[in-house]
Amino acid sequence: MRVAAVTVLAASVLALLTACGGPTEPPASTEAAKPAPAAPAPAKTPAPENAMTAKAPPPEGDCGDQSALAPDQRIANTARWSTASEQDSFAFDVYRGDSEKGDFTKINKDPILGAGTSDETHKYEYRDDTIDPCKDYWYYVESISTKGTHEKFTPTFHAPAKRRARGSSGDAPAH
Repeated sequence: MRVAAVTVLAASVLALLTACGGPTEPPASTEAAKPAPAAPAPAKTPAPENAMTAKAPPPEGDCGDQSALAPDQRIANTARWSTASEQDSFAFDVYRGDSEKGDFTKINKDPILGAGTSDETHKYEYRDDTIDPCKDYWYYVESISTKGTHEKFTPTFHAPAKRRARGSSGDAPAH
């Protein structure tokens, strides 16, 4: 199955990356709305870039298994993706690993149903509340066609730790 998402794949990946490690909504693209500047403004560019690269460490908190907590109280990573259109789309599965290259395991119990064949944009998400909030994770989404073909749909993306262990130093470099 080939889900037609070429036009939105970059935005989908951005949404995936930010959903797991940052804002809940991807930033709106303003490239088409803004005319290109006549000359770059070098004095203004370095400050925002430097501010973005200096990330604060995650807050201190409890690490480990969260299964004793109610689902709405658990810290989670949420993978989000979208399609511009779909052709014979049955479902999606979400995979998680402890390293970018490591073994990945399917984490959704039931398939996340696709839209079949559609020319409309569809948005999907999966909330993973089975994480250790002090660990980094890597994810990717796999599509499943109505013919049973499985295909990696997104690149592998990183979700940084949401907490650091109580009493740990906040001086460690951010990921």
